[in-house]
Amino acid sequence: MVVRLSRHRLLTLFCGVLAALTLATPASAHASPTSPAGIGRSEAAAGWLARQLVAGERLEVVFDGVTYPDQGLTLDAVFAFAAASVADDSGARALAWVTRPDIRDAYLGDGATEAYAGATAKLALAVQVRGGDPTDVGGVDLIARLRSLQAPGGRFTDRSAYGDYSNTFSQSFALLALDRTSQGTPPTAAAWLAATRCPDGGYPLLPAQPVCTSDVDATALAVQALRVTGRPTDAAAGLRWLLSVQRADGGFANAAGIPNANSTGLAAQALRDGHRPLAWARARVFLAGLQVGCAGAPADRGAVDFDGGAFDPGTAGRATGQAVLGLTGTGYARLAATGATPGAPVPACP
Repeated sequence: MVVRLSRHRLLTLFCGVLAALTLATPASAHASPTSPAGIGRSEAAAGWLARQLVAGERLEVVFDGVTYPDQGLTLDAVFAFAAASVADDSGARALAWVTRPDIRDAYLGDGATEAYAGATAKLALAVQVRGGDPTDVGGVDLIARLRSLQAPGGRFTDRSAYGDYSNTFSQSFALLALDRTSQGTPPTAAAWLAATRCPDGGYPLLPAQPVCTSDVDATALAVQALRVTGRPTDAAAGLRWLLSVQRADGGFANAAGIPNANSTGLAAQALRDGHRPLAWARARVFLAGLQVGCAGAPADRGAVDFDGGAFDPGTAGRATGQAVLGLTGTGYARLAATGATPGAPVPACP
C-alpha cells in the first residue's frame, strides 16, 4: 500500500467574434469534424472522450510502463461532459467511480495521516458541478476536510508523509469549490493566492520559488479563482499577462515552450470568463485546428490532439478534456451538468 500510494503521488506530480468562432480549418486529419448535419466541436470532443472511458467509468494513464486508473483525469472528463452538455450518463458513472471509497481514498488520502488539498478540492468541485453534496461523499465531508488543510497564512497544503505538493492549482480549485458553499471562501486564502503573482502579472505553478516564473496553466486557473472571490484587479493582471503571451495563431505554450491543447484550453476558458472574447475566439480557432476530423481514423474523430503532430492517444485524453472547456468558453465557476443530455455524440462524416 505504501508503494502504491508513493507511485500515485509521483504520478500526480508528473502529470492550462463570431467570424473567428466559425472559421473553417484546412482539409486534413485535424479539419472540422462536422458535416452540415453534424454536431458541434465541443460535443464531438466530449463524445470521443466518453468513448475512451474504460468499463464506461474511468480514464487510465501509463506511467513507467504500468497502466494506472487516473482519478484526476477522470474528473477532467466529468467537467468536459458538463461543459459540452452531453454524455451525462458517462459523467454520472465516472463520478460514481471516483467517489467509490477505495478509489476516493487512494486519490484524496485517508483524511488522517494523508490528505491532499488539490485532489480534495477538485473532487468537491466535480460533485458540486454534478449537483451533489460535497459535505457527504460516501460519509466524507470534503468541505470540512478541505478547510482543515488551510494553513494560518491562507495556503491550502497537503498533509502527507511524502511531502507537500500543493500548488497554484490546489489553491485555485479550493477557492472555486468553497465559493459554492454557504460559508464562501476564506479571504485569507484568496489574498494568499493574489500575493503569489509574479512581477509580470502572471501566476507561478509553484509559489515561493527564488525566481517567480509565470505559467500559462496556473495563471488561467488562478484568474478564474480570483474573479469568483472578488479580486478583479488581481485577476485582470493575470489576464493581461495571458494576452501578452498568446501566439499569433491563437495558441498558448506550456513551460517547455510547446503550443498545445492543454494550455490553450485552460487559457481560452479564462479569457472568455474574463470578458476577452477576441482572444478567446483566436484560442478557439487554434483548438479547432488540433481536432481530428473526418479525414482521421474513425476511432479518433472528435478527439483533440496535444500539439497537432502525429495523433497520440496517450496524451489526447487530457488534451481533449481541457480543450472542451476552451471550446465552450465555460469557466469552472459556471460549470453545471444541469440539462446535459446522455450519450456520446459521433461526428457525422460523409
